[in-house]
Amino acid sequence: MKKLLLAATMLAGMAMPGHADTVLKLTEVITSPERTETLKSLVDKFETENPGTTVEITSLPWGEAFEKFATMVSAGETPDVVEMPDTWLALYGKNGALENLEPYLKDWQYTSDLNDRALEFGRAVDKTAYTLPYGFYLRALFYNKALFKDAGVENPPKTLAEFHHIAAKVAKLPGKSGYCLRGGPGGLNGWVMFGATMAGSNEFFKDDGTSTFADPGWVKGLAFLIDMYKDGLAPKDSVNWGFNEIVAGFYSGTCAMLDQDPDALIAIDQRMKEDEYGVAPMPKGPDGKAFPTIGYAGWSMFANSEHKDLAWKLIATLEGPEGNIAWNKRTGALPVLKSAESDPFYAQDKFKGWFEELNDPDVHPTMMPTDLEEFAFFKDSLVIKTSQQALLGQITPEELGQEWADYLTAAKQKQMGK
Repeated sequence: MKKLLLAATMLAGMAMPGHADTVLKLTEVITSPERTETLKSLVDKFETENPGTTVEITSLPWGEAFEKFATMVSAGETPDVVEMPDTWLALYGKNGALENLEPYLKDWQYTSDLNDRALEFGRAVDKTAYTLPYGFYLRALFYNKALFKDAGVENPPKTLAEFHHIAAKVAKLPGKSGYCLRGGPGGLNGWVMFGATMAGSNEFFKDDGTSTFADPGWVKGLAFLIDMYKDGLAPKDSVNWGFNEIVAGFYSGTCAMLDQDPDALIAIDQRMKEDEYGVAPMPKGPDGKAFPTIGYAGWSMFANSEHKDLAWKLIATLEGPEGNIAWNKRTGALPVLKSAESDPFYAQDKFKGWFEELNDPDVHPTMMPTDLEEFAFFKDSLVIKTSQQALLGQITPEELGQEWADYLTAAKQKQMGK
């Protein structure tokens, strides 16, 4: 009987054409229930078009993703395709872990539809496409119209001074706070925006590779956020808040203002009506300039994949017009395809704040120094620990800026060969 079963199994395998019984591993790292369901639907389409291929999805919680994924890689448990945040790209691209996608892009029918930013960011490491961005994340300011009205505020802030003034007025309302501070995972964006806006510059380094984080302007911006927390203008427990907590703090009416990317619209739109909130450009600093952070995430292939052609097919399915537009509409990212920009979805009022930023010459979208191999640890470990110490009064703003400057100066000068 065993021989018959073995023979039947062998015959079945011989009869299956192409990539029979192939398992592709896909790891998602910026995870939410909505994103995962959308990803599954796109993967279902890929599996239908590639009979005999199964995609195994692993979804890591974003707050723990950096450490968990690093552990997976160290253990040799690498996926074929991974969702690659911009802040991780240098770490994995510099050590040869990622496949060069240039040969695939050369022959892909939709490469010419990618906008210039997508190709520029995808080639951020060694001018080589180690990732294919799927969308951009640009910060803008969400504001709660009802809380503004209750506090006697008519319009969103245009300057940091107005931002602080409005936050203070809202904080006088019982049980309300002015600002949804992100003191936990992913908090670096806020520190950078307020630091650069107060300094009037988004230059992270001087010509000799010295970090600007310890400079007076940047320290003043760090102190601005720290003082807001200490003065009770942000919720007390926001020292530990990550993405889910700040978004929930906004749509629940706990705090009136939130700086976030378009992906926050997913949860907010489910719980608030369109006339209950607005999205405005980030407030400007003393120099009349604003520096909202812009980031991206994409799809990368691991170089040790045993199924590279199939892995590219999966990436192409996710990145093609049908897949990419469906994904961005659910994740809230701004599109990377030129053809997607004419979609009626992006013409809605709720996207105006982001497009106003992109069209304002005094607004300078700011890319993090993700080309540094050490940046991933800086963002996802060092910054969280030290910024929380500063918020709790354990270190001063000057000490915080100096610690960050020392770390990044060493990383930059190493990169420069000094």
